[in-house]
Amino acid sequence: MKNRVITISREFGSGGRTIGKAVAEQLGIPCYDNEILQEIAKESGFEQSYIQETGEYAPGGFLAAAFSHPASGPSNADYLWEMQYKLIGQLAEKGPCVIVGRCADYILRDKADCLRVFIHADLSYRAKRIVEVYGEREKSPEQRLKDKDKRRAAYHRFYTDMKWGHAQNYDLTLNSGTLGIDKCVEIIKSLY
Repeated sequence: MKNRVITISREFGSGGRTIGKAVAEQLGIPCYDNEILQEIAKESGFEQSYIQETGEYAPGGFLAAAFSHPASGPSNADYLWEMQYKLIGQLAEKGPCVIVGRCADYILRDKADCLRVFIHADLSYRAKRIVEVYGEREKSPEQRLKDKDKRRAAYHRFYTDMKWGHAQNYDLTLNSGTLGIDKCVEIIKSLY
């Protein structure tokens, strides 16, 4: 076993969550995704929907700067980040697993036994997929993808000072639109 922990970062609609769950199932190890949000909700007292939403927006910006003061201390987002950081470290220490999203690639960056994966695909593949899989129809699927990815990138950059999706920050990047979900699962498993 070369790697005990696999982190899956992904563009919205690329199938990263599906790939992560399939890899974990086929390897017989746990996959943590929404379970992380549930645990943070339990420990923090915040609603899971609030935690999920906060995890998609980078703190700051004009309004935050205008209404914050250094003496006021850490924000809710900072508090939730610390909880997430600690929990992901504990899950990795607990045993082999797959962790989807939540900046796990950064949090576990210094672990020699961690395979950091980024799943991506072109916009048309992802737009088609979110309509088929999620029934996404509220607005332009392409715009929804761009908005979601922009928020993920800003959050990742804010807390990690690393460019989300930048190939040099991962051990492996896979185009699920070209390779297909099953082939991505097979490749990741082969490196485990």
